Amino acid sequence: MDQLETYLGEDWKADALAIGTNVLLALLIIIVGFWVAGRLGRLLEKQLQKSKTDPTVINFAKSLVSTGLKILVILVAASQFGIEVTSFIAILSAMAFAIGLALQGTLGHFASGVLLLFFRPYKVGDLVTIGSGQTGTVEELQIFNTILVTLDNKRIIVPNGQVTSNVITNISGQGVIGVELTFGIGYGDDIDKARGIILRVGEECPYILSDPAQGVVVAELADSSVNLATRPFCKSIHYWDTFFYMQENVKKAFDRDGINIPFPQMDVHMQS
Repeated sequence: MDQLETYLGEDWKADALAIGTNVLLALLIIIVGFWVAGRLGRLLEKQLQKSKTDPTVINFAKSLVSTGLKILVILVAASQFGIEVTSFIAILSAMAFAIGLALQGTLGHFASGVLLLFFRPYKVGDLVTIGSGQTGTVEELQIFNTILVTLDNKRIIVPNGQVTSNVITNISGQGVIGVELTFGIGYGDDIDKARGIILRVGEECPYILSDPAQGVVVAELADSSVNLATRPFCKSIHYWDTFFYMQENVKKAFDRDGINIPFPQMDVHMQS
């Protein structure tokens, strides 16, 4: 024991106690600080909700404030080991530059998130299609990602950089939307009769608006069918309801009135 004290010095116990105290204090700062950051993030969310702020802004602001406060907590905890905050920030800036080169994509997603928040091509609750092929309802806009929920309740996380670098189709952005539908009938069927059936089903649909009025036109004389196109308008939130209603009920009405929906076929003529 005497040899250990000679090797470590007379004040090794005090030094060990001081180091242990600093470590415990740093851990306490991190634990309490992270808890406070979470609480402040939730408090900010509630205050913004009371002021009826757009949910898109609320989620983004909550994520940004919470992340910023946690970084501040880490800086305070580091100061317990004698690290000057200014020196630490300088070191951190140099590291950030090096890390930034390796994480250009991540920083790009953050910048894209700011652009999305500023230009507002969509908001929480909008049904959108992103150019990469993802379609769903916007659940949340975070600092790095956009969260979509699909019709079959899948949760898709799309990096913001992919959103801003692709075409964004806001299906529900105008409030009213036309539902593109095509129905094929046989060449021997009555076009006017089929047109009347489609219009009648549209009038019975509880989601279709009377203005603008629905129309039905001959869109194509295809190989095996005469294709009738229609574009009834409805409120954006009823897009899928209208789509599925028309698909099902037009088929049933065609069956009742003897209108055929042909399948691909080919006539072969034999010469003797």
